[in-house]
Formats: sequence, structure tokens, C-alpha cells
Amino acid sequence: MQRCFNNAGSASNQVKCTPMSSTILNTQDPTIRCDGVFKIFGDNAKQVLQASAGTVNAEKFKEQGCIVGVNDASFEVYPGELLIIMGLSGSGKSTLLRCISRLTEATAGNIYIDGEDILSLNNKKLIELRRSKMGMVFQSFALLPHKTVLENIAFPLQVKGVSTKKSIERASEMIELVSLSGRENYFPRELSGGQQQRVGIARSLAIEPDIWFLDEPFSALDPLIRKEMQDEFLRLQGVLSKTILFVTHDFDEALRLADRIAIMKDGIIEQLDTPANIVLNPASEYVQKFTAEVPREKVLKIESVMDVVTPGDAVGDIKVQKDAIIETVAELILNSDKPISVVDESGELVGSVSASKVISVLFGGHSPGETGQAS
Repeated sequence: MQRCFNNAGSASNQVKCTPMSSTILNTQDPTIRCDGVFKIFGDNAKQVLQASAGTVNAEKFKEQGCIVGVNDASFEVYPGELLIIMGLSGSGKSTLLRCISRLTEATAGNIYIDGEDILSLNNKKLIELRRSKMGMVFQSFALLPHKTVLENIAFPLQVKGVSTKKSIERASEMIELVSLSGRENYFPRELSGGQQQRVGIARSLAIEPDIWFLDEPFSALDPLIRKEMQDEFLRLQGVLSKTILFVTHDFDEALRLADRIAIMKDGIIEQLDTPANIVLNPASEYVQKFTAEVPREKVLKIESVMDVVTPGDAVGDIKVQKDAIIETVAELILNSDKPISVVDESGELVGSVSASKVISVLFGGHSPGETGQAS
């Protein structure tokens, strides 16, 4: 199954299609859908956009006193999917996130949450939507300094009218979830940066949001704590299966966390695809620069390089999981004189992988498609 989108402002001006990750239940209706979303900054933004007939040139808009933040963004996010939006500073990634959460008003287009056009909501309904369905975590922890960890986490529930007793009970559950037990009565100043970020995450989860918006949540942390927070984040997502939009400028972070990645430049989504497909088949020179130094063996899964098995093919007795990272099973594959069997979660044979294919993809500069593999 494929999902398609059109970036009218891109150089190619063509519809691009991205295969959906097998981990996404793409038979479901999308949780989030963006259709032709634009955000243009400037007093005359709407008039200039209307005059352009949807063909946006950032330089020409700048000459007319407008700055292009988001340029014709169209895509879908499915229940339980973790979509990372990334790009360099000024690419429009945070602006797009803020448009989808309506912290910033889009200039044009449609944004749907569970089929409801949120751009048509009045302030009262928008506030209710945020309180009931959205959790938000930003780079700034924004903890209340005069409240304890427990009180900080319980605060949004109390704003919603939840009783003190129930809000404290819920906050206590969140403290355990993010591994902060024993620090309930600490104040923010008594916590490390990583611990403060955990409080922010727990606070956003306390309202049990369906959708989680995270804007550079780990960028202020030092590398060791950042890695720990990524591990914690993956653990939480494994437990909670939230629909997540996560903004980062760190490609390694995106590769590690994402089901799919949207790479932005000058407000345009250059490519939206799975991490493996972005690494193997970058859609533009700009995307290729992100992937040039990526160690493929640390990113690609076996299913990205396996061959389809046909009757009569000789495969070895050794089996590897299709979702295993190549690095973790490379020694087995490279030391085998026969193609190794690839199996799915139920143990069914779904393909085979040979040492020559792994060497070709990792070191020969070829994508699986170039060596005859049907992905």
C-alpha cells in the first residue's frame, strides 16, 4: 500500500509516493491528515498566496514581505505511528507541528484529527480537543518551580476539573511509568535535566492523550542523558502505542525512533518514507546529504535486504528475524556459505539473505532494488 502527496513548490512538482511501514495498521483511518497546508508569515500572506495559485517560490514571496514556513504539506499519520519531522534550522519542521496542533494558525489548507477539520473549531472546542486528545512536550521543560514533581504532573488534570485525590493517584502512576519513583516530593531545581524532561513527559501523558506532539524534547540534554531518554521513550511507546509527531534536527535520533521520517527543506517535505527507504533511496540531493554518513548496518533491517524465496531455492538451517538490525546478525550471515532463512514473528519463512547481498548493500553503494531484490 502506498500513500501519496504532492509538493507543489518542489523543483520536480511531482506526486511522490511512500510505501507504508509494515508496522503501521494502514487499513485504519488516519488519526491525522494534512491536505495542502501552507503557513506564510507576513501581513499580506493570504493575498500573496492566493495570487500565486498555490505555486510558492520562497524568494519571490520574500520580495513581497512574506516568509514561507510550510509549503503545501500533505500527508497522513496512522494510529500508533511515530512520524518524525526533521530538517535543519529554519526548514519549517516546528512550524508544521504547531500548525497541526493549532498553536499557530495555518494560512491555507485542511488539517483533520480523527476526521474532524480542526481549522473550523472555535476556541472553546479547540481547548477541549487539546485537553482530551493532545499531549505536548517541548524543548523547554516549563515546569512550575514552586510545585513538586507530583504536583507538576497532577496540575493539568486539576485544570480539567479532576479531583485532587484522583489527579494525585494518576500522577503517581505516571511517576512510576517514567521511572521517577522516590522523587515525588522533589522540586524541579533538585532534578537533573533528564529527570526534569521525564516530569514533562509524565505530565503530558497524565491526561491520556491520543496524540503526542514532541518538539525537540531531548535537544537540550547532554549525549548520555539523551540516549537514556531515547531508550525511555522507546519503552514508553512500546507500552502505550501513541500516535506521535516528533520534531528533531538529529538524523541519528530520527533513524532510531521513527516508523517514518518526513525530511523538510524551506517548508517543503522533500521525502516522507521509512528510515530504510530514505537511507537506501534518497529522493533528492538534499536528502542524500543526510544519509551520506549513515552506517547502514546500524540502521537497516534484514527485511530491507532480503530476497524473495521461490520453490527450490537452497537456504540454510540458520534463521534470522526479518526485523533484526543487520549489525546484530551480520557475523552469522557473512560466515554462512548458503543464504540464510528469514522468518517473521510467527516463524514463517518470508525470504532469504546472502553474504553477497549484505556486502553489496552495505559497501557497494547499491540499494536492494539495484541488485534484484523486491522490497
